[in-house]
Amino acid sequence: MRLYYDCEFLEDGRTIDLISIGMVAEDGRELYAVNEDIETDPLHSRICRHRWLMENVVPHLPLSTGRTGAQKGHGLITTSSTYLGFFNLDMTSNDVMPPRMIRNAVRDFILATPDVELWAWYGAYDHVALAQLWGRMIDLPAGVPMWTNDLRQEAARLGLTDGDMPTQAEGEHNALADARHNKAIAAYLADLPGEAQ
Repeated sequence: MRLYYDCEFLEDGRTIDLISIGMVAEDGRELYAVNEDIETDPLHSRICRHRWLMENVVPHLPLSTGRTGAQKGHGLITTSSTYLGFFNLDMTSNDVMPPRMIRNAVRDFILATPDVELWAWYGAYDHVALAQLWGRMIDLPAGVPMWTNDLRQEAARLGLTDGDMPTQAEGEHNALADARHNKAIAAYLADLPGEAQ
């Protein structure tokens, strides 16, 4: 059974730090988790200085909506020479959890999927972020695949470009919305003439 997933992460060319993960199984089960460690420094400061993450990923996270101080919620401050972002996770959200709980939830979700195949869109970094939940790749639990099949590679094999793919209606860069869209892409590819499911 196919399991579609997406990870949002901070990467700097040397490290990949998980922000959130969304998973959708063919049988309709879903998992969404946000790494509570992104609320602590130095990871929090690194994300706050990353314009693209602050504009595209952070707004989709469960955020504190209180406005009792300068560091509540989410915002951007820009001038011609400076950039500063800020956000606070809603630590009461059931989606926000420590890495240990994310690791266990992801493991259990994958192992509950018979004959599991992992699928992602441009999935190389997603697989690294997933595998690093357990440390080294050789530390993956038995039953967790050591590779992710790539929907973008499958589209290329079929002679399709990014422009040929269905457009995501909403939630782009929300890990769960992206995982749902990956499932929709797979259905689109399977429905092409001459393609078997």
